[in-house]
Amino acid sequence: MATIKHLPELLINQIAAGEVVERPAAVLKELLENSVDAGANKISVQLQQGGMKQIRVTDDGGGIRKDELVLALTRHSTSKISTLDDLQNITSLGFRGEALASIASVSHLLLVSRKVELDHAWQVRMDGQSISQLEPASLAMGTTVEVKDLFFNIPARRKFLKTEATEFAHCDEVFKRIALAQPNIEFSLLHNGKARHQFHGEELSSRVMAVLGESFATTSLAVDEKSTGIRLYGVVALPAYSRASRDTQYFFVNNRFVRDKLIAHALREAYRDVLHLDRHPSFVLFLEMDPEAVDVNVHPTKIEVRFRDARALHQFIFHAINKALASPQNDIVNKEQSGMESSPLPNYPKHQVMQPSKTAQPAAFYQTLFGENKDTQHALSQEVIVEKPATTIDETIINEVAQDIPPMGFALGQLHGIYILAQNNNGLVVVDMHAAHERIMYERLKSALDNDGISMQSLLIPATFNADNLDVVTVEENHAVLQQLGFEFAVLSPTTLAVRAVPVTLQHADIIKLAQDLLREIRDYGVSKILTSKRNEVLSTMACHGAIRANRKLTIVEMNALLRDMEMTERADQCNHGRPTWFETSLADLDKLFMRGK
Repeated sequence: MATIKHLPELLINQIAAGEVVERPAAVLKELLENSVDAGANKISVQLQQGGMKQIRVTDDGGGIRKDELVLALTRHSTSKISTLDDLQNITSLGFRGEALASIASVSHLLLVSRKVELDHAWQVRMDGQSISQLEPASLAMGTTVEVKDLFFNIPARRKFLKTEATEFAHCDEVFKRIALAQPNIEFSLLHNGKARHQFHGEELSSRVMAVLGESFATTSLAVDEKSTGIRLYGVVALPAYSRASRDTQYFFVNNRFVRDKLIAHALREAYRDVLHLDRHPSFVLFLEMDPEAVDVNVHPTKIEVRFRDARALHQFIFHAINKALASPQNDIVNKEQSGMESSPLPNYPKHQVMQPSKTAQPAAFYQTLFGENKDTQHALSQEVIVEKPATTIDETIINEVAQDIPPMGFALGQLHGIYILAQNNNGLVVVDMHAAHERIMYERLKSALDNDGISMQSLLIPATFNADNLDVVTVEENHAVLQQLGFEFAVLSPTTLAVRAVPVTLQHADIIKLAQDLLREIRDYGVSKILTSKRNEVLSTMACHGAIRANRKLTIVEMNALLRDMEMTERADQCNHGRPTWFETSLADLDKLFMRGK
């Protein structure tokens, strides 16, 4: 029978290394976090062979005292906590005092550091087990940690490392996470002597663009919400920027990158109404909260956390993101966010409801463009009486009109009965009329149901159709639910149903097909879910039936009405299935296509 015995110190360190040091990226994470905790303003990283050959991190932080250098390489030695109270109120990224010892036990490690008040730096080496004597060294200030030949003394672990390109990709991701969390710090990264990243100390918005690129930054919405003792800020990408993987999801709790199921679920639910199928949202979000309200000491890599009031936090995050995504088009971007100055987010002009005195001239301008008819006289406002326009348009009027053009612009016409072409201040706007109208109908149905039920419109001639026994039973057992959804059914015979009233917004839909689909969903989901968890799916189906169909010819006034509705509708940028409803091509881009000015 095996006896219990104390493990050798080296084996203890190597077991701990198995928890902390899985690959070069794990080493880089620990070293970067130490540099940040040291108060560095500038951090440089040099890698060789994806970090397998060498990882070198240099910072200009506070440095380590000469008499503490050797202690820094022993387990459970740290300057960041000293009592149990400290452990419950952690503000630093590192705190266990295990990382350097674990790394040193499986590599050739060199630690060089200098406090600013000392004449020169000191260094110490550790090769798996043995620690060298202190030696004088040259370093302006701060600390340099060099890790070579990772897992040189654990061949089995080294065999599990992937290719150089794969290991570098993991290191690069860790580097970007730390850089996003610390925009005020200057970072640089070299791989095999080649510069890969150079980030200057900057505002968060500029760092987001530098790390994730202009396409992410310019398709993102600013978020900044506060509650008692908690704040969520950052940027979330529009659903059109969604990804097939979670590679652009960055969530930080008190500047610590985390992956948490509760947070992931809240974000997924917030995007549920606008995200297409199995696509994943993109975001860079920061949660600030009392350190005592979150436990970061639940996972060896500190990537998982536990929250004291998880339910309240879930609701706060869900509502914050849902609010940002639900902003009407005219309010889609709000640059007035603390910490997000000089935001790279798109600058859509604010649309203000035009008074009759201002709309007369745009209407006259429009009438001149499209000719004199009853529709165009009321294209902008039914309250405006338009006089017969002059044969020429004064340039002053054109300039004044341009200042009042709303974000989605004014309609020019239809393309193949599918798209609306409009002109705004920036250039050309193309709208998928079915997708846009579907979103408008969907949001109206949701709003109506939340406000004491959906208004019904009685049909002059009831729509009758053949039904099976299940349909008839569904109608007989669910009159109240159907009325709440805006429908009135009647059983004419064991095999015949009639629809006598439908929601006002759906009176032009294919009534029979709509009714059949609605009854099927009630059967599939059950009454208890129709008005709770599956409510939005049912309303989405109804909206899809009621939306404008392809190849329907619209008048100019109908097109403009749709554009104005989009500007006033929440989540109007995507249809109910997450597809974009419109896009814009600037005049500058059009000029490039036609090589104007060349």
